[in-house]
Amino acid sequence: MSEHSLDQAYLAKRQLKRGTAGWMLLAGLGVSYVISGDFAGWNFGIAEAGWGGFAIAALLMGVMYFTLVLALAEMSAAIPAAGGGYSFARQAMGPTGGYLTGLAVLIEYALAPAAIVIFIGSATEELLGINGPWVYAMFYLVFIGIHLAGVGEALKVMMVISGLAVFAIIATAIALIGDFDTSRLFDIAPTDAAGASEFMPMGWYGVWAALPFGMWLFLAVEGVPLAAEEAKDPARDVPKGIIGAMIFLVFTAVLVVFLLAGAAGADAMGKSAVPLVDALNATGNPTLATLVNVLGLAGLIASFFSIIYGYSRLVFALSRAGYLPKSLSLTSERKVPARALIIPGVFGFLVSLTGEGDLILAMAVVGATVSYALMALSHIMLRIKQPDMPRPYKTPGGIFTSSIALVLSLVALTGVYAFDPRAFYYTLLLFVVGAAYFLLYSKNHLVAKTPEEEFDMLAQAESDLSAA
Repeated sequence: MSEHSLDQAYLAKRQLKRGTAGWMLLAGLGVSYVISGDFAGWNFGIAEAGWGGFAIAALLMGVMYFTLVLALAEMSAAIPAAGGGYSFARQAMGPTGGYLTGLAVLIEYALAPAAIVIFIGSATEELLGINGPWVYAMFYLVFIGIHLAGVGEALKVMMVISGLAVFAIIATAIALIGDFDTSRLFDIAPTDAAGASEFMPMGWYGVWAALPFGMWLFLAVEGVPLAAEEAKDPARDVPKGIIGAMIFLVFTAVLVVFLLAGAAGADAMGKSAVPLVDALNATGNPTLATLVNVLGLAGLIASFFSIIYGYSRLVFALSRAGYLPKSLSLTSERKVPARALIIPGVFGFLVSLTGEGDLILAMAVVGATVSYALMALSHIMLRIKQPDMPRPYKTPGGIFTSSIALVLSLVALTGVYAFDPRAFYYTLLLFVVGAAYFLLYSKNHLVAKTPEEEFDMLAQAESDLSAA
């Protein structure tokens, strides 16, 4: 095979299973990526900013994600490829822009499961008294194993686990609604910070530092387009799936942000490791608190499980195009990219051994915000450079909408720095290593010179393979 050819034999070994996911399954995937963020993590933003300050930060991040999702819906319908954001950026900015966007998403998706498995360890310790590296290893082995069984099976398991987690959130909301009292939202005394008030006790700096925690309510929903090549009708299903997931996640975010602090007090929620459980205990619901503690583990597992799916599809797409070693995109008889599941899983497990869940998650947020800026920029550039590209779904507001996502993602990136500069610098180091690999090696070993060439060859090989 010549360096820049994508022949039938090459692609025959790199096939995903088509038509396994309709829009409901894709919306479920989007919810399961994120759902663990409703159970813990976001509430530390209240400690940074007070309830009102955090509410502003969460609102800004909700706007950022909604505008980004609307831009991604358009691009995923026009360019339905397993690379998601990488594929869009490559079309807009060429190989280097595509790779850097893919690298940013990969940093987010490889690190997030490592952070989540540490939180899973804490939850199993609370429930069963067991924790440690062997617990992390067991979760990686079991859930990568389910993915190796096939995509249809994996997505159905994911829907069940996510359903249990959503039930826990709604049951908690119903139990707390009678105890809601607006005054409890403002039980943190104002500081002397600039702009401080009863509503925003830590002032505007607190809002800035709380932005990363506002992101935890929505982090990773942008991964829905990674399933585009396995969707039944990508042009219709992916936009409906990602927008449907985002609307539902706004609903659950409003429930937890208002009801927990309003029932149990903002000060208590800002310090809680398990806010749903603590809020239920504080309001005299110990039996439901125990059940929610168990189902909170289901929420963590749902996000862990689905982000593993996400990173495997991204690694598959980057490898198939030659950005990463080509062996990583080989698929099994069940049309599952086995090496793309296992190798990042080993990396994530090794990272989890540090035990620093909060730092790892902050690093994942840095990768995420960089990728959001690049994806929003891709939408703007594609609208300007390729106005005649067929777009089965069009973003309401067009470039104005994606410009909001671009500006807010850059603001959110600085918020991570305000919260933890270490996360910023460590992630920068990963970027430098990844960029060096591309510049020194893989940019000279790409399978196709342009995205158009890659998509044309994929389409041709698809028709050859289906006719064979």
